[in-house]
Amino acid sequence: MKLLVVDDRSIIRSIIKKTLAMSDYQNVLEAKNGAVALQIMSENDDIDVLLTDWNMPEVNGLELVKKIRAESKYKNIPIIMITGEGGKAEVIEALKAGVNNYILKPFTPAVLKEKLDNVLLKR
Repeated sequence: MKLLVVDDRSIIRSIIKKTLAMSDYQNVLEAKNGAVALQIMSENDDIDVLLTDWNMPEVNGLELVKKIRAESKYKNIPIIMITGEGGKAEVIEALKAGVNNYILKPFTPAVLKEKLDNVLLKR
């Protein structure tokens, strides 16, 4: 299983990767923003799950989700938004854009595992 973690802060990407490794997810790619994520996805058509932040330069997480959902080949890829944007309006906007699950920062390893397991079961 290949996962793509998108966040402009390298420390957050590292924390997410380490948390995923604790649940035996070792094949994890990283991107510093949505533009890089789109490039990685165009080069890797075997991405199984996308985990993205909301606030990033160039292409933010919401724009990334909308661009991914606009392409038929990505319509079924599970997307988890991991962000500090936790207002009701933001959650609704993300879900309408095509996010499958939502995690607020800071999060625990148990929450990440639960949300990831949940989206994988629904695939």
